[in-house]
Amino acid sequence: MIEIANLTGAEAVAHGATGKGNDQVRFELGAYALRPDIRIIAPWREWDLLSREKLLAYAERHDIPVEMKHRQGGSPYSMDANLLHISYEGRHLEDPAAEAEESMWRWTVSPEAAPDAAEYLDLEFEKGDLVAINGRRMPADALLALLNQLGGKHGIGRIDLVENRYVGMKSRGCYETPGGTILLPAHRAIESITLDREVAHLKDDLMPRYASLIYNGYWWSPERLALQTLIDHTQQSVNGWVRVKLYKGNVIVVGRDSKTDSLFDSTIATFEDDAGAYDQKDAGGFIKLNALRMRIAANLASRKR
Repeated sequence: MIEIANLTGAEAVAHGATGKGNDQVRFELGAYALRPDIRIIAPWREWDLLSREKLLAYAERHDIPVEMKHRQGGSPYSMDANLLHISYEGRHLEDPAAEAEESMWRWTVSPEAAPDAAEYLDLEFEKGDLVAINGRRMPADALLALLNQLGGKHGIGRIDLVENRYVGMKSRGCYETPGGTILLPAHRAIESITLDREVAHLKDDLMPRYASLIYNGYWWSPERLALQTLIDHTQQSVNGWVRVKLYKGNVIVVGRDSKTDSLFDSTIATFEDDAGAYDQKDAGGFIKLNALRMRIAANLASRKR
């Protein structure tokens, strides 16, 4: 958006986000970060059309074609889509107790209608990024599109939640993200054998903060960029493959391996004879030292009684 504004010499950019949502914040924070002097035009914050019904009525009065109306009349769902997801808001979803209509969903079949036979996928990762499915290497967008197709076929990726918007209100929305729903457990599975324990714990601690920054529109902020550097460093060793089973709305990890970066050592982890690879007697001293502070606290508590 800012790139086009710069190319055309525009002094302002406009967006169609409402004054209630997070989209307006994301658009405008990004715009100001990339071009501090840009002017923002946000019609939903200026005109007197305060509902989608009024907007549709205005369009009808002025012969402005609107392609999409709900078949039961009135305004359609508010929908936004990209390669990763499609979202739905409005209509009866504004009642958080009401179940979403089956006819609303566009990318996925219901789990009940999904195939009775499971489907297995082998997902290959390099430096944390998906690079191949079942041995077939493709560009990132093609890989995600394929996962969307496969996940949608198996009823995977439907999400119904109430979010806490940055502007302060709670809002209910439904989402379909079949590809993302497959990717997340698969990526965590390959990380489970390639990341050091403390690095994994640190990353888990930071991910909610990272997600919040993006959700609230701080993609271009210095703190997000700093976190990205750390995340990119953690992914250097995330190489290998993960096997998942898709079945009626579920993504089940059934295998994972890394020929180059696995920290899983079966000679140490085995329940059988490890030929001295791990001395179990060492565990006693380890446990006793880690219990020291609790033993001290217990001794103090007993003296106070």
